[in-house]
Amino acid sequence: MTFRIALLMSFFLFLQFQADAQSIAQRKQHFHTDKKGLAIDGYDPVSYFGQKPQKGKKDHSYQHDGITYYFVSVENKNAFITNPDKYEPAYGGWCAYAMAQNGEKVDVDPLTYKIVDGRLLLFYNRLFTNTLGLWNELKKPEAQRVTSANEHWKKFISN
Repeated sequence: MTFRIALLMSFFLFLQFQADAQSIAQRKQHFHTDKKGLAIDGYDPVSYFGQKPQKGKKDHSYQHDGITYYFVSVENKNAFITNPDKYEPAYGGWCAYAMAQNGEKVDVDPLTYKIVDGRLLLFYNRLFTNTLGLWNELKKPEAQRVTSANEHWKKFISN
């Protein structure tokens, strides 16, 4: 009987490992990173919630579910480790405006951002187009824009 229980537990652990590996591969596929898996061009995600975004340091790096983040300090790194959902950029670090408008993954400028309901939203800002400005000018309420972006993002992460 003990052998059967051990075998059954091993099977469930294997299934959990497979599910975790799939979710990490899915995150890597859909999150905005460079070729090495670095998010936000090396900016510290925790620093956005302070006075201003700051470039992190490689020696304060941390990999969360396949995505690498740099931090300016051990304190910021530990804050992220404790609550990554609070600090990770929304929509995998893609442009919140494009995600809300039509569900597209569009590159961002890591210095063009907004904190909305405690979430870090990043925006495209190049070639005479600043989507943060466009986001702020939209007539529909911000909560509706966020809901729209959330719905579009679900299509990427549910595949």
